[in-house]
Amino acid sequence: MTLLRNFADALLGVTRIVVNEGERALVSLDGRYKSLYGPGEHTFITRNRKFSVLWFAISGGNATDAPLATLLRERPELAEGHLMEVRTEPGEAAAIFRDGVLFGLMKPDARSILWVDAGPWTVETVDVTGDLRVPEMLAKRIVKPRVTDPVKRIEVGQSQVAVLFIDGVQTDTLGAGAHIFWSVGPKVEATLIDTRRMALEIAAQELLTRDRVTIRVNLSVVYRVADPVKAVTGARDFAETLYREAQFALRRTLGTMTLDRILAEKVDIDPTSVRETMAPLGVEVSELAMKDVILPGEMRAILNQVVAAEKEAEANVIRRREETNATRSLLNTAKVMAENPVMLRLKELEALQELAGKVERLTVHNGTDGLMNDLVRLRG
Repeated sequence: MTLLRNFADALLGVTRIVVNEGERALVSLDGRYKSLYGPGEHTFITRNRKFSVLWFAISGGNATDAPLATLLRERPELAEGHLMEVRTEPGEAAAIFRDGVLFGLMKPDARSILWVDAGPWTVETVDVTGDLRVPEMLAKRIVKPRVTDPVKRIEVGQSQVAVLFIDGVQTDTLGAGAHIFWSVGPKVEATLIDTRRMALEIAAQELLTRDRVTIRVNLSVVYRVADPVKAVTGARDFAETLYREAQFALRRTLGTMTLDRILAEKVDIDPTSVRETMAPLGVEVSELAMKDVILPGEMRAILNQVVAAEKEAEANVIRRREETNATRSLLNTAKVMAENPVMLRLKELEALQELAGKVERLTVHNGTDGLMNDLVRLRG
């Protein structure tokens, strides 16, 4: 049966096409668009005529092919019921929804062509000549802007403030959360500022002391941004300004001191000048703390020698003091023995006991009295 029909079609000059669901076919006869065809089988008399078919998938929603734009422009009656055109005026943006779900966003003075049967479609227009902030209900539906979307998303973290600029002019501040703005001409930018207490580390600052010794110092600055707008607009980089002012305060303080004083004392850096400079920028400086003092290698060797000599001198003083105390103790003992013969005898017996413990055998002649008398004569 199929063979017979094909033979008959060829004999009669008939061409048949089958359009599937989710497809559309644009048929041209003799170089002129005939129509757009939906699902089903379609028959055309093509004997001695130029016949062509363009196939389109409608599931994507967008009808971006050039032939479709031409058809809509030159033969709108053929596109009716198949194609839908959406236009925005200057100063107007649009949000396109497909079956209630956000499908895309349009810039001002733009055009989009959609497949009608890929819908249903709804379009919401927004005036962007004034406030560039995307309406809250629409912003909630923009989960993640695509590259082609005419919006800019600004994420502000906890304990942060975003200072908003439109075409370089500071217009607002933004709290924590996600903020979406139309990016349809005016340039939208934001600077994030952390409002918590922060520490700025200033490492390895090399300077000369009053006695012309080169040292390196590490400094820590504790600060908080109290006014984000002043901090962003008052200086090109408030952190750089704070860094420089802390350096100046460090040099002013340590440059008037000798190395011995710096090492001996816990030097406090006066933060007054830094606070006065940073206050107009909305920055509160609470503390300037010197962390480490790093000496050159040869200076460390010299100081080690000085410390060793000082400790040796202290040890000598202690030894002399102990020797004096020992001599004084012997003198007092001698006085006691001279005034008390019994004490002398006890000392002699202690000496005899100690001596007896060091020999194997001790022979005593003439009794104990004779031994004591001989010891006394030996002592004399």
